[in-house]
Amino acid sequence: MKATIYDVAKEAGVSIATVSNAINGKGKVSRKRREQILEIMERLQYQPSVIASALMGKQTYTVGMLIPDISNPFFAEIARAVEDRAHQEGYSVIICSTDNRDERVERYLTLLQQKSVDGIIIGTGIEDLDILRRLQANGVPLAMIAREAPALSVDTVVTDDETGGRLAAEHLVSLGHRRLAVLAESRKVSSSRERIRGFREGLSAAGIALEEESIAVCEYKVEDGKRRALELLALPPEERPTGIFCCNDLLAIGALQAAKEKGIPVPEGLSIVGFDDTILASVTDPPLTTVAQPMEEMGRLAFDRLAACLQRRDSERQRVVLKPELKARRSTAPAPQ
Repeated sequence: MKATIYDVAKEAGVSIATVSNAINGKGKVSRKRREQILEIMERLQYQPSVIASALMGKQTYTVGMLIPDISNPFFAEIARAVEDRAHQEGYSVIICSTDNRDERVERYLTLLQQKSVDGIIIGTGIEDLDILRRLQANGVPLAMIAREAPALSVDTVVTDDETGGRLAAEHLVSLGHRRLAVLAESRKVSSSRERIRGFREGLSAAGIALEEESIAVCEYKVEDGKRRALELLALPPEERPTGIFCCNDLLAIGALQAAKEKGIPVPEGLSIVGFDDTILASVTDPPLTTVAQPMEEMGRLAFDRLAACLQRRDSERQRVVLKPELKARRSTAPAPQ
């Protein structure tokens, strides 16, 4: 038979209220008494009921996290960073993959509210911000990671995507590239827009124009990156780009596959730059030059901002912007003559 709070109270010689206060860090329970109660809980293998806590209006020590796709290495690494930090603070994380579809977002948010999560971290694209406004109106604390919603008052942790795009442009220009193209995510994704803007500004500073037809919009998949890269590489040699900037590492891998299929050597005939610096960037052939995001720090800070809101330590919403870093590997080289 599973131990109950009554068993813990009886063993410790205290009231049920004292056990509850010790669990939740409330009331006037001495440190020695609290440690004694927690030791008894562990010995009896007592687990507080999350459902009962929710019904009593207490914290469930569970948070939800919405990401586009758990199979995407960037979001997998972000989710792991959030989970690691949450576990350090005694929280569990429910991770939901949305495919950036608002109908899935709504379904998952309804589910998370039914489970009485304490707060939600949003790492997915959402077109209808009224979905999030309704959550806030219901008193659900939110934090955003790698996504922005400037119209909402919400804690946000992002990388400086514009600077990242500029770093990619400066790197390719320094290698003598002038015919350049971009594999981009949907313009609806704020990070993609900022990366393209920074890349364009970096080229403009060197007197190079980036034409709209040189920006190929892709789905967030290796296969689609390959398909759009093949279209760019099918141009006549004198028009074909010598360098491609990809707005994430998955698209960059698609570009590597396209170059291989066309018989174009990387980096001798084509330079490729990615964005994110996931684990994939170091295991491709050749290893991928990419703009690194500090994923572990992003996950830690996003959870900490949400936790501050949950514990009412900080009523001010913050937008935290982290610096990217270009990691030069062997997928870039001087432009072919």
